[in-house]
Amino acid sequence: MSEVLGPLPPSPLRVIITLCVVLAVVMQALDTTIANVALPYMQGSVSASADQINWVLTSYIVATAVMTPPSAFLAQRFGRKRVLLWSIFGFVLTSVLCGIAQSLEEIILFRLLQGIAGAALVPLSQGILLDIYPQKDRGSAVALFGVSVMVGPVLGPMLGGWLTENLSWRWVFFINLPIGLLAFIGMTRFIRETPPDRSARLDWLGFGSLSVAIMSIQLFLDRGEQLGWFDSGEIIIEALVAAVATYIFIVHTLTHDKPFISLKLFKDRNYSVAVLFIFIIGITYLASLALMTPYLQTLMGYPVLTAGLVMGPRGLGTMMTMFLAGRIMGKVDIRLILFTGLVMSAWSMYMMTGWTPAVSIETIVYVGFIQGASLGFLFVPLTTIAFATLTPALRGQATGLYNLSRNVGSSVGISIVTVLLAQNTQINHAEIGAYVTPFNRLFEQWPVSSYLNPLTASGRAALDGMITVQASWVAYVDDFKLLMLLSIGVMPLLLVFSNAKVPAPTPARS
Repeated sequence: MSEVLGPLPPSPLRVIITLCVVLAVVMQALDTTIANVALPYMQGSVSASADQINWVLTSYIVATAVMTPPSAFLAQRFGRKRVLLWSIFGFVLTSVLCGIAQSLEEIILFRLLQGIAGAALVPLSQGILLDIYPQKDRGSAVALFGVSVMVGPVLGPMLGGWLTENLSWRWVFFINLPIGLLAFIGMTRFIRETPPDRSARLDWLGFGSLSVAIMSIQLFLDRGEQLGWFDSGEIIIEALVAAVATYIFIVHTLTHDKPFISLKLFKDRNYSVAVLFIFIIGITYLASLALMTPYLQTLMGYPVLTAGLVMGPRGLGTMMTMFLAGRIMGKVDIRLILFTGLVMSAWSMYMMTGWTPAVSIETIVYVGFIQGASLGFLFVPLTTIAFATLTPALRGQATGLYNLSRNVGSSVGISIVTVLLAQNTQINHAEIGAYVTPFNRLFEQWPVSSYLNPLTASGRAALDGMITVQASWVAYVDDFKLLMLLSIGVMPLLLVFSNAKVPAPTPARS
């Protein structure tokens, strides 16, 4: 018996509902990264700098993160089906507006609205799947849900590259129109409405302080490098606002009778650890994707479509291991599955720290496949154990906070690796450049003396270009090393999980 939808739907209807849910989630998840490979084209189209165009990515992720937690309240107050339909409609509308935008300001504004509109799609869809499947089948259901959530960002660059190459960058947004239309029709026809509770109230102070804290931290991270960190008055203000908002949120949550995020959630040890765990995974997962796109296009010189295709096997690896993890849960200790995923993730990052300008496409594809496969062994068991021992009454709020943690981890991770990349590139440039002097005897040898003569303007320009590329390469290696250490550092959390066994999943009946 499902708390929300009454008796569990028969298997054929369950499959149809699942497909509708997956369509909506894939549409939302794709937009996390589908614009990545199109950023250079968008940058030229709207005359934006590299720092400015990154807001096309982070604005969407931050807006989604901020609006994810109140999705449970909206569903309770107005009905889950109604909120989902309005979310799909708003997401498709703002996608079209992004596609027809004529300036950077318009794109960022519509991306913010797109993130706000689509924030409820993932947690409410996850809640539907948890409601319509019996406990013994939830491993498979979570695996399918995980594929739609996590493979979307992996396939995004490949699809975005093809659309940009063959049509234009605007089609990375227009593609949401047919997907959204199918999801809207399916949900209208097959999903039942939940009874709205007009007495439901939102803790506005808790929601507001948390939102301000997240947005301030994101601004602090995104603009700190550009403005010189604490040498800038703006950065100091953003840091103070973030600290004050975080303090207000914590104190209010601890003292309010019905806070925005219920403290009952954190009485469940598995859920508490899983929230921290998924935050780290959010950092390593999307941060590595954000690094790979400029790495392939800028340093390796791959065309946009080739860059997208090279990243595609990650999604294949994720799909394979997600379904495998869903099958073996209950038969194998869930902590062992998670450990396997972390080892694969750390190993793939370790391999990336050894890449050189001569790295082959085969190596990039192989390592990417392993990295994608590691995600399948992480997301499915982690999501399953997070909700396995929670009461149904807390499930709506729990899915919102869980997805908030993943989204905040993603946005913070992207900002951190971007900042470190810029800083380390400058540091490495200065260190490598110290060896470039007119007195270095290597410059006396031909053909070096002909093309790289530091005494001529053309020679200095060529040298500077070579040094910049080498400095960038070392900076990318440093970022990959950081992500590897994060994957290793989260391993001790596996010891904190309790009741690590979950019911063995069974195939859905046809």
